[in-house]
Amino acid sequence: MRIPTGIEGFDDLVQGGFLTERVYVLSGPPGSGKTTFGVQFLAQGAAMGEVGLYVTLLECPQNIINDMSNYAMNVPTLIKMKKLLFADLGPRMEYGYMDELNEFITTDYNVGKSSIESEAPSPSMVFKEIAAYVSEYDVKRLVIDSVSAIRFTTKDLSLQEKEMSRFIRNLKKLGCTTLLLSEMTDPTAYSTEQFAAHGVVFMHNFLYDKTMTRALQIIKMRGTKHDCNMRSVTFTDKGLKVEGYLE
Repeated sequence: MRIPTGIEGFDDLVQGGFLTERVYVLSGPPGSGKTTFGVQFLAQGAAMGEVGLYVTLLECPQNIINDMSNYAMNVPTLIKMKKLLFADLGPRMEYGYMDELNEFITTDYNVGKSSIESEAPSPSMVFKEIAAYVSEYDVKRLVIDSVSAIRFTTKDLSLQEKEMSRFIRNLKKLGCTTLLLSEMTDPTAYSTEQFAAHGVVFMHNFLYDKTMTRALQIIKMRGTKHDCNMRSVTFTDKGLKVEGYLE
């Protein structure tokens, strides 16, 4: 079964959408559109009645909510309907932060469930908290921002690859269609999560003929005939839009 991503022009490149209950990696440099892609994907599912969860490990949820509310995705409404949830699993941004956002993000979010105040969460801690959310709210679509933050919490470099492989293997058992955001900037320097994931999409943001250009490229998509060429990407009132070949 395939589900629409909500990204105009993207589903036509992947036979109608993502395969359900699989894990996909969305990589790219800053400003390439990863966060917008992730929220747009969740908002599409929420509009169809599927609960979506955006897990942030770097940015505070309120900033993401404010930014995404500028698009015609109905983000505030979907949050109030409890179809779109945001969870901050990174280090606490400030004392009392989650208390102030309590009713706006999830009405019964428990600060005690989050990670230790001054420490970044480990992959196992992140997974346990995500699994609890998935079970409690019957989450069907999941975005984790970002997998790079989880990778760097593993102090022993020799264990990083093993931990990431284990993390993704467990994500596959949650029953969600999952999108992992990654700050990787070199599309030829592949990581463990990209080999382990069912699909890899790379977002480009570069100077092209004296103009900053955004583009999208599907690197890998298991079980799916897909377009491998670089496609231009634009931002519209509704979010990202994938257009024609970048010549």
